[in-house]
This record gives sequence, structure tokens and C-alpha cells, in this order.
Amino acid sequence: MKIIIQMMSYPFIVRAFIVGILISLCAALLGVSLVLKQYSMIGDGLSHVSYGALSIAVACGIAPLKLSIPVVIVAAFVLLRINENGIMKSDAAIAAISASALAIGVAVTSFTTGMTTDVCSYMFGSILAMSKEDVILSVILAVVVLVLFIFCYNNIFAVTFDESFAKATGIKVSFYNTIISVLTAVTIVLGMQMMGAMLISSLIIFPALSSMRLFKSFKSVMISSGILAVICFCIGIIISYVYSVPAGASIVIVNLCVFVIFFTVQKTTMILKIE
Repeated sequence: MKIIIQMMSYPFIVRAFIVGILISLCAALLGVSLVLKQYSMIGDGLSHVSYGALSIAVACGIAPLKLSIPVVIVAAFVLLRINENGIMKSDAAIAAISASALAIGVAVTSFTTGMTTDVCSYMFGSILAMSKEDVILSVILAVVVLVLFIFCYNNIFAVTFDESFAKATGIKVSFYNTIISVLTAVTIVLGMQMMGAMLISSLIIFPALSSMRLFKSFKSVMISSGILAVICFCIGIIISYVYSVPAGASIVIVNLCVFVIFFTVQKTTMILKIE
């Protein structure tokens, strides 16, 4: 308790908690749909696109979030269209766009500023990278993502499980797939300052995978994912503060430990049932 009180005396850590909890919730809720739709790797792909956009923004002296958000939204839309039109399978499209964007980002960085602190913070994550402006923008966008997700929950549920049935019932599948992609793009850009381009996809994947070990219904997996994401984030930040470990890495390690625990409980339960 003393450690938590001490942490809260630092404004940048308070900002990190506020933004991190909201982003973790967004990522966890969207992650369930993305994992079930076999789009787990979209987080990696879009984070690399975001890194490329951020590198260009830093080189040109533009506010990073203002440039990267529209660029990543366009990339998410392009990925969706490529898959829908059968031009390329989703995994191949994500890999191609991911590698290209990362290469552009590294090239721009090397030709201009070099690997500065600003660029490194987006690559590997840094709590200190979040200014007051970034926090305000992040909170507003994260709340918008959560509200839109809750508002579109029923249709997202239908599109996630059976697109053909959803089309037959009159649901605009392409429209809701686009919403999922856009919300994911915004969440990834917001989370990059905290987790970095290398680790942001873990926020999307781990809570969903852990919850699916023990829960079967879509709603229960959603609720469990949201709770796990917030708990793992808070524990990760505390570990980061106490042991001076990078925040992104500690959050991922906590998520990994939770997944191993849930996986072990699942296997133990199955063995007991058989016996």
C-alpha cells in the first residue's frame, strides 16, 4: 500500500495509470473479436505502421499522434479490403504492410534524426513519453472506442462468429468489420507510447487467450478479458516501478504468467473430469 501511495505522488505515473487502464480495456475487448476472427497479428502489423508514421512525424516536427492515427486507420482499412477482395490472405497482407512500414520508419530515422529518445520510446515504450496533451487526447479517444464498442456489441458479436449468417440477417458485415479495424487502429496508436511497437500486440492477444482457457461464452470471455487486462496492467506498472523494469516488458510478463496459470487450471480441470 505504501508503494502505491508513493507511486501516486508522481503525476506521470498517475497519467500512465489513467491512460493505461483505458487502453488495456479497449485492447482486451477488441482482442476477443480479433483472436476469434484469426486477426491476432493485426496488432503487430498496425504497430509497425504506426512506428513508420511516428518516425516521419518526428522527422518533420509534426505532433506524432495527429499524424499516426489517420495513417494507421487507413492501413487497417486497406488490410481489411485486401482480405475481403481475396487479393491476399490476411496473414500475408499483415506481414507485407508490417515489414514495409517498419523499413520506412527505420530508413527515415537513419536519414534524419537518428535513433533519438522520442523514437526509441515509441519503439520500446515509455511512461515518460506521455505529455498532458497526449493523455487528454488518449482518454478522449479511448472513451470513444469503449462507447462505440458497447453500442455495436450485438452486431460485433454476430460478425465475429458467423459473417454469412450476419449478412443473411441484414447486418452490414463490411461496415462492422471496418469499425473493428478502426477501433483497433486507434487503440494500438494510443497504446504504443506505453507498450512500444514491439509489445503492443500482447495487450490484444493475452487477455483473450487466457480467458478462453476457462470461459466459453462470448460475454464471459469479454468480461474476463477486461478484468484481466486491467489487473495485469496495474501489477505490471507496480513491478516496473519497484524493480526499474521497462513498463511494457513487465506488463507482458505478468500477462504471460496469468496465461500459464489459466492454462494449467484448464488442463488440471480436464484431467480431474476424465478421472
